[in-house]
Amino acid sequence: MKIIAIGTATPKHVATMEDRFQISQKMYRGTDKERRVLPKLYEKSRVQQRHSCILDSSSGDLMKRQNLYESVEEQPDYKGPDTLKRMQAYQEHATVLAVQACQQALAQANLAADRITDLVTVSCSGFHAPGFDLDLIEQLPLNRFTSRTHVGFMGCHGGLNGLRAATAYTKANPAAAVLLCATELCTLHYQYEGGADQIVANALFADGAMALVGFPNSSIHSTETGWRVAASTSYVIPDSAEMMTWSIGNHGFEMTLSSALPQLIHDQIRPWLSQWLATHDLSIEEIRGWAVHPGGPRILTAFHEAVDLPADALRHSYNVLQNYGNMSSATVFFILQQMMQEENHLPCVALGFGPGITVEAALLKRN
Repeated sequence: MKIIAIGTATPKHVATMEDRFQISQKMYRGTDKERRVLPKLYEKSRVQQRHSCILDSSSGDLMKRQNLYESVEEQPDYKGPDTLKRMQAYQEHATVLAVQACQQALAQANLAADRITDLVTVSCSGFHAPGFDLDLIEQLPLNRFTSRTHVGFMGCHGGLNGLRAATAYTKANPAAAVLLCATELCTLHYQYEGGADQIVANALFADGAMALVGFPNSSIHSTETGWRVAASTSYVIPDSAEMMTWSIGNHGFEMTLSSALPQLIHDQIRPWLSQWLATHDLSIEEIRGWAVHPGGPRILTAFHEAVDLPADALRHSYNVLQNYGNMSSATVFFILQQMMQEENHLPCVALGFGPGITVEAALLKRN
């Protein structure tokens, strides 16, 4: 599948590293020791700012800049809003970001919205029906005969699952024009309780959306990125199911993240990656671009060391982590968008990690 354009969108306002002190005092129900540790764990996340749909401003008192979360200083037993209230916020905000990202991608592609034949949507941070896929048909607007596929609750690698589905549509129909949209509002699932792994999750996750326009390889279009999806693959690491989980609780979606995950990736990734690339007559050394999902700095470090990459090979992943945080399924496409603005990144491998532990990957080559 040819990648014709990628669009991205984020909420207007951000939470910054400076907000970590208010968070430790007003939005965490841990021990005094954990409250002292929290700002340090936020610093180690390397996330300088995160966009959030619930913020009304990027500066000032954090509790006054939003109306979803309450302070434990005033309500010591408070555990955060219930899941219903969080899903109402998702329904209110998800479509806005999705439409912005899609409009940007369609404009870059110089393509009328009614030319789209297939819509693939991705999200793991919220549910409602009719969903934002129907909103896209109404608001872009898309043709009412547009086929729809939704990839739900797969986690951070879900965008690459969506990319595989979009590619399949272009292989099945030589006249296809596919729109892929991943929209995540992760800041709706902030948790007031939990140990170091939960604090790290709270420090990493953010909101964002992406959209991609794809055409069959045989098509000719006036605007193209020069990139195409050549192959994709999936690998479930044995005996790893408990290392990352994502479940629905009474107070939002709850994540567990094992501290052993970076070492698992370090030990497992290179043999599998080498074997897969060999089936496409490539070696790790021949890959010139790496779009690795920034699940956190330790995961990026483990991948970098295991694959033995040049010092700056993951600079785009680190840049997105620093300036946007972890936007779950949308994140890897923010990285690809930055890479497409430069030369010499093809062939490229895009990777994401999610519950399973599952590794999803796509091989990108020049048209």
